Amino acid sequence: MHLLLCYEVYGDLELCFTLDMEWRTVALTVLIVSLCFFVIPIRVGPDTSDEDIKLFQNYVTRYNKSYKDDPTEYEKRFGRFQRSLRHIEKMNGLRSSQESAYYGLTEFSDMLEDEFLAKTLLPDMPARGQKHTNASYHRWHSSTNRPKRSIAIPLRFDWRDKGVVTAVRSQGSCGACWAFSTVEVAESMFAMKNGTLRPLSVQEMIDCAKNSNFGCEGGDICSLLSWLLVSKVQVLPESTYPLVGKTGTCRLGKTADKTFGVRIKDFTCDSFVDAEDELLVTLATHGPVAAAVNALSWQNYLGGVIQYHCDGSFDNLNHAVQIIGYDKSAAIPHYIIKNSWGTSFGDKGYMYIGIGSNLCGIANQVSSIDVF
Repeated sequence: MHLLLCYEVYGDLELCFTLDMEWRTVALTVLIVSLCFFVIPIRVGPDTSDEDIKLFQNYVTRYNKSYKDDPTEYEKRFGRFQRSLRHIEKMNGLRSSQESAYYGLTEFSDMLEDEFLAKTLLPDMPARGQKHTNASYHRWHSSTNRPKRSIAIPLRFDWRDKGVVTAVRSQGSCGACWAFSTVEVAESMFAMKNGTLRPLSVQEMIDCAKNSNFGCEGGDICSLLSWLLVSKVQVLPESTYPLVGKTGTCRLGKTADKTFGVRIKDFTCDSFVDAEDELLVTLATHGPVAAAVNALSWQNYLGGVIQYHCDGSFDNLNHAVQIIGYDKSAAIPHYIIKNSWGTSFGDKGYMYIGIGSNLCGIANQVSSIDVF
């Protein structure tokens, strides 16, 4: 039997030869040739292990992580770091525009999400906040039951432009975001009223505030404001009662200088869910506000406007921030958020959250303040 056999090996490559043999032998020969030459190019994902190791080594050095000399903890943190890397890749792949939020490595990137919630945020904030919903100082704003307000406000408003916002602070490992955000609003309101911007004491609130506030172990904005109003306690200058970042013994009555302090005259604890236009009016016409938020998705935030993947339910509130303005003229209209995780987080300590969908729960519990 004479047979001319041509066999495509790969692409345009063709192998031809003449066979003089029985058909069984031909079939066996074809099979052997196939096994020798049949090659399928397979796209294999990049081996990221070496790159991940180098990134982690630099990460540990940059943030001076305490486990750098502990092999067991180092290995555990490396695994969590790799999970963050994959999550960062996923989140950045979902961006809809150049203005959308983008993600990368932060000091929290070596934590699991549950650990981030437990160590950095306040999981019990919804239970704390619920008790204020029926209080006299709480107001519900709704698009269906409120009178129309014909107040014209600018498309963009930033209280930093007015010189009434103090520098970004870092709460460190102290869970007192409720005190930072409240004191920062008081600083702004005093500056607007008196023309003098002075840092006030967050530490005083951490050490001294009652009414179910527990220093670095947690508290909430409305409870603090209620205590300040009823007790008539003055918020002292930071220079008089400096920040140490941990709960200490209250030193009111022992401070050297009590000639200056800021007192709360009045406050609100409002819900602007489905009425964020009212929140914008408050920001533009009254001043910065303090707000409870859900910050769980902020673990690896670097910048841009958060517009997805940030649950807004009341039950998931776990952090507190100061809202110091907004920008409706931007490609993605957004709030301007002053956080308390230091200037290395986000955009030099600031963040941006989209307007209109109660993203991150931004409209659930918002407090405005008047001061003496």
